[in-house]
Amino acid sequence: MKTFMFLAAAILATAALGNAATSATAVHIKDDAYNPATLTVHAGDIVLFVNDDDDAHTVTARDGSFDSKGLDTHQSWQHTFTKPGSYAYFCELHPFMKGTIIVKAVTQ
Repeated sequence: MKTFMFLAAAILATAALGNAATSATAVHIKDDAYNPATLTVHAGDIVLFVNDDDDAHTVTARDGSFDSKGLDTHQSWQHTFTKPGSYAYFCELHPFMKGTIIVKAVTQ
């Protein structure tokens, strides 16, 4: 329930920005994997990471640009990707878990 309320709040906050290019997208953590493992968004988009697993996990950028710290079961964390590029990330507690966020420039 907390995850749903957090996601709803993130979507409402995004909607309050009006015509901005910002939107919210979710990556779920389940069975020691990020789903989807690769996600493409636009600069300014918010990505919500939701831990649906039985274990704690992190969302940690390989380049050090973001780190969720520990996310217990049913906790979530969000990050706004502001610059185009490819951002590889992993779980510090389970280094075999890997994902990539691809950020594209906003075109008008």
